[in-house]
Amino acid sequence: MNDQNKICLITGATSGIGKEAALGLAKQGMDIIFNTRDETRGRKVREELIGQSGNQNIEVLNCDLGSFQSVCNFANQVKSRYEKIDVLINNAGIWTSKKELSEDGIELQFAVNHLAPFLLTHHLIDRLEKAPQGRIINVSSGVHYRGKIDLSDPESRKKPYISINAYTQSKVANILFTRELAKRLSESNTTVNCLAPGWVNTGLFRETNLFVKTCARWMALTPEKGAETTVYLASSDEVENTTGEYFTKKKIKRSARVTYDTELATRLWTLSEKYVKDFLTC
Repeated sequence: MNDQNKICLITGATSGIGKEAALGLAKQGMDIIFNTRDETRGRKVREELIGQSGNQNIEVLNCDLGSFQSVCNFANQVKSRYEKIDVLINNAGIWTSKKELSEDGIELQFAVNHLAPFLLTHHLIDRLEKAPQGRIINVSSGVHYRGKIDLSDPESRKKPYISINAYTQSKVANILFTRELAKRLSESNTTVNCLAPGWVNTGLFRETNLFVKTCARWMALTPEKGAETTVYLASSDEVENTTGEYFTKKKIKRSARVTYDTELATRLWTLSEKYVKDFLTC
């Protein structure tokens, strides 16, 4: 890797939007780091990205975002290899059809879609602040508009579990996290923004019902088109000083009212710290 180049870490880049975003940024000359749960698949994707971009500076490291310990190990590997990171893209996300638990016993969508990026970002902040202008990008979704967040029962332990509600809640959490982190980093050189890529036909829909999968197949954007806003936020000079915003189609857009609740954002932050408290140092 060339530390003179801009370095981008992106999660969930073995397929879909993440893979296309990694490819687009690699073509611009950024060094790329991405995670994989499957070493064989990760190596294959790395070879594909190198072949399509002509950029040799692409590294894949093992990390299962459904495990806090794995996130810690991943962060430590990254920090041992890189003195600075210019761009962190929390892209990975899942949508399950039934309730599943993470390795840590937490509802899987809340764990992977919110708590894992919360923890990973915590461990990499110092590397982002060593870059001339660090950027953190959180991938949310337009479905957050129909979402609510229940901090008294975020895992639906006391109420019936509805998969789509768990997913939309996690996407609301992405935006609240973005706004709270932007506030906390307001005096630093690091910006934080989030985005909705649009309805993209990716592996995200693999565990959903036939109707959703059929709609995704016929109505959705291509992953390449869906990655455009991610690439824009990671690389454009136009957003160099923009922070705490929600983007769609490379434009700032007003998100759902609940995502502007600063008290709720602070409470979510406190709750998230409690969930990952045993892994804040690792």
